[in-house]
Amino acid sequence: MKEEIKSEFKKAGFDLDEEEEILSKCLTFCINYSLTPSDLVSSWEVYYLNRQLNEPTVENAEMEGFLIHLQNITKEDIIKEETGLHLYSIKDVEMILNNVDDDIKDDTPSTPTNHHQNVYSPTHDTPSLYGNVLASGKPANLVTPFSKRKDRFAVKFSINTMPDVENGRQELNHENAENDEYSIVTRVQTRKRCSLVFHGSGPKPGCRFMYDRTEDRINAIESRIRKHARALVASGLYEEPTDPTVASPRSIFAVGMICCDGEGRLNEKSVMLQSSIEHSGGECVRLDLQRLSHFSVFPGQVVGIGGHNPSGHCLVASKLVDCVPTPVANEDFNPSKKLAIDKENPPTDLLCNQRELSMIIAAGPFTTTDNLLFEPLVELLAYAKRRPPQLLVLLGPFIDSEHPDIKKGTVDMVFNDIFRFEVLKKLEDYVECMGSAVRVLLVPSIRDANHDFVFPQPAFDISLPQISSLTNPGIFEANEVKVGCCTLDVLKQISGEEISRIAADGKPIDRLSRLTNHILNQQRKCSLGLFSDARNSSTLIGSRCPYLTFGHQVLCQGS
Repeated sequence: MKEEIKSEFKKAGFDLDEEEEILSKCLTFCINYSLTPSDLVSSWEVYYLNRQLNEPTVENAEMEGFLIHLQNITKEDIIKEETGLHLYSIKDVEMILNNVDDDIKDDTPSTPTNHHQNVYSPTHDTPSLYGNVLASGKPANLVTPFSKRKDRFAVKFSINTMPDVENGRQELNHENAENDEYSIVTRVQTRKRCSLVFHGSGPKPGCRFMYDRTEDRINAIESRIRKHARALVASGLYEEPTDPTVASPRSIFAVGMICCDGEGRLNEKSVMLQSSIEHSGGECVRLDLQRLSHFSVFPGQVVGIGGHNPSGHCLVASKLVDCVPTPVANEDFNPSKKLAIDKENPPTDLLCNQRELSMIIAAGPFTTTDNLLFEPLVELLAYAKRRPPQLLVLLGPFIDSEHPDIKKGTVDMVFNDIFRFEVLKKLEDYVECMGSAVRVLLVPSIRDANHDFVFPQPAFDISLPQISSLTNPGIFEANEVKVGCCTLDVLKQISGEEISRIAADGKPIDRLSRLTNHILNQQRKCSLGLFSDARNSSTLIGSRCPYLTFGHQVLCQGS
């Protein structure tokens, strides 16, 4: 029979690595699972294709995995033949072991249940993601259940927290009764449904992408440079920009985009300035930054440069303007004009009362690395039920393509079904429980396995009451508060491309603040999504209004 097995492998085009040992194991497989040599080799071909093995060689190291493959096939055949039959696995054993103490207290035989399940967690029938085997391959006793983990839920920011005067005493008792890990903000009762308006025109769901023309790209760059030039001239501090590529002994002022003279990372010797088509026909000129005591530039940044170009080949910079100055307000108003302005701008406290908004903003992924049970999402929704906001904003990824189980392909459902049953179903139950005053907004990520891998990214195609989706990047307005969202790691990308020099006698500034200032200084919506992450959170202070980042890049602008 060994010779027959060897012959079948040869017919299929496979060589045997350790021939004698492999044939002995294959013979055992044939006997234990009642397989003929041809059936065994056919099963090997399926295993070979599923594992995406490169060499047409049967290796001894793959025999253990091949055995598991044969066992799974046998289980499936038995289940098809015996309806209602349950095959016990390690999940069942661990479920029983985890409830040993409860079984001792209660001698009444019953089906094991998870007594740690949160009372706020929605329960519904959904298809199993893993079948009868843990997808991570990790023994369940080595994985701490999410409900027992420390620091499983932490709020990073609370803004404009206003105490509930009427229920202050009840709320205090409620806080003391809860776990310390949940206490961070005073409960804001849901009063009215917030308004929700989407700004901008991003790509639509189902749109065709990768069809942008070179002409459109050129026009987009030209529009950026011209807009920045107009803003600098309007400030009254700078003259009209000129062509930086023309040789001139006198000092000039030019506006253009920083770029690199070739492939690779930017450095001081490779910095170029691309001016507008209007002034230089879109030509680039080398930029010399040696005379600047400090600077911070990255490719794609639009700046103003003051300097001279003696040869026509190199612009020697004496001044670099990386932000548009804010016009200085004239304080010498006459009394009547000052009174009119005061009427137009009522006190901030009154504005807060008129446009009160409560939001919870959370960034994915919403799973732990050992499973796709979405336990963090369930915990978050439980928190949102205890402190109901007017708007719940969730930033992806939801079905994370970087998750080990997604990478290995060990789930038994398509990605769209996982998103529908594990994410949307939970959110539907949440809004149904909370009533019509609560709204949910989803922002996709390029790491979402069930969505278009393109940036800018269209919104999810969702048509559910109270649940909406926003493009990535995108801007929405809730109760007259504008919020910009982006799930791309902007700061990380700028950090990888930026070059800088710090003045020796200047006040040191931390790098993260410098990078976030670039986002504000470029004054563009797509700056949010040009180059943030749940791990990067920082507070950005603008010249006239506050900006705050939550999770991935979320910028909030209010009065």
